[in-house]
Amino acid sequence: MKSIIHYVSIFCVCALAFSCQKKTANQDKDLVFRYNENANIQTLDPAFARNMAIIWPCNQLFNGLVQLDDSLHIQPDIAKQWTISQDGLQYDFTLRPNVYFHKHTNFGADSTRAVVASDFEYSFNRILDTDVVSPGAWIFQKVKQFKAVNDSVFRIELKEAFPAFLGLLSMRYASVVPREIVEDKTIDFRSHPIGTGPFYFKFWEENVKLVLRKNSSYFEKDENGKALPYLEAVSITFLPDKQSGFLQFLQGNLDFVSGLDPSYKDDIITENGQLNPKYSDKLQMETGPYLNTEYLGFNLQSPGAVQDVRVRRALNMGFDRNKMLLYLRSGLGDGNIGGIIPTGLGGHFSTDRLYDPIKAKAFIDEYKTEKKVNKVEVVLSTNANYLDIAEYLQREWKKIGIEVIVDVTPPASLRQGMASGKIAFFRGSWIADYPDAENYLSLFYSKNKAPNGPNYTRFENKQFDRLYEQAFKEVSVEKRNELYQQMDQLIASEVPAIILFYDRAARFSHQNVKGLGINPMNNLFLKRVYKE
Repeated sequence: MKSIIHYVSIFCVCALAFSCQKKTANQDKDLVFRYNENANIQTLDPAFARNMAIIWPCNQLFNGLVQLDDSLHIQPDIAKQWTISQDGLQYDFTLRPNVYFHKHTNFGADSTRAVVASDFEYSFNRILDTDVVSPGAWIFQKVKQFKAVNDSVFRIELKEAFPAFLGLLSMRYASVVPREIVEDKTIDFRSHPIGTGPFYFKFWEENVKLVLRKNSSYFEKDENGKALPYLEAVSITFLPDKQSGFLQFLQGNLDFVSGLDPSYKDDIITENGQLNPKYSDKLQMETGPYLNTEYLGFNLQSPGAVQDVRVRRALNMGFDRNKMLLYLRSGLGDGNIGGIIPTGLGGHFSTDRLYDPIKAKAFIDEYKTEKKVNKVEVVLSTNANYLDIAEYLQREWKKIGIEVIVDVTPPASLRQGMASGKIAFFRGSWIADYPDAENYLSLFYSKNKAPNGPNYTRFENKQFDRLYEQAFKEVSVEKRNELYQQMDQLIASEVPAIILFYDRAARFSHQNVKGLGINPMNNLFLKRVYKE
């Protein structure tokens, strides 16, 4: 009897230990946020944060002077407040006194130190250093000089007023980094970064896994005074195949998937762009405006039919955008377009009455009669990723009397052709670098003509240029937005580009993930995320 009791006791102890171990494992799992990045990242240095694959982990590791909320409003970050001179040329930032770099032995006995204004002076000079070759140096093009006034005040002076400047400072390029770590030749900063963010660097096996851990000394708190972040860790895997990443997500090994890939689009959403009902008890879907305008551009210095505004207007109104989005993108996009400025930015306007095939055909008939030609032919250059849209447009435009030849070109050749002016009609898209409509309107400013700027259409209009330059001097946000809208309506009238649609971001997560949110820049910030 004693022997039986003895073995039962051992079994119960083992079962209890296993149960506790399993419970602890589940608790640990609930404190780790896991996602897959299919594009390998080359660096964790914010000076080279040129794409989302790099920006997302850098958002967790670093801070700047200011930050954006999910509505793209500028909010304090390391700078608790700032003042702007009446002429818009001088910005004085007052820094928080309680922001510390992640711990490192290079900081001495305390293993850390507070951020001071001279750290921003060093970090910005580093971006401008020609030996560093940071792709972010352009954000300081309008900066005359900057300096640390004292430990808590950092001053920036501009060459000319630029109302969107604070938006530029929210970019990851403008993060603060510590001189003691960056300049230590024994440390590879790209793979062992030290920042101030809500998470600190723990481990990176390149192309396999990246792990970030909670920064217990992080300075931000939530509305109830609770310290951020809520999570204990962030784990990022690097499966190159998006379908494999999606399967890992469905199996519960990942918490989040961003965007729609053809390999799984039809499985996870319906034809109307809603979450597939078979996943409604497991997953949640969030969608919202994404500052990405998809368009077709005309080279207005190229000979041919596209020189005539009637042909451009006919092409613009000769297809149903909402029908195109429904069939080719499951409705994920906004076809009620206005000009180049997408939904979510000041100056945007939209219309749902653009599609008019009868009027479009009348324009083409008038053009044929006046020019004494039997047909109108244009060549549309695109890459293979957008061939389905190009072929849809080809069929629709044939109905109004325009013959379209679709030229499929490798992406690099397409970009080169756009820059050199060798392509007359091309497929393009513009994702906002910073949250201000000026970023989009700069595509049509005459002094920005390619190859020296982003004006690939070679559009030139004196009224547009005058309004563009006037907007730089306008301090009032409301009045500046009025100027933006006037410019955008001028673009809509002259049609140097056909706006196809405004993109929408889509995020999928398990139902226990809370606080993830979505924003028009499709940025990822995890400091307020938690799992139930």
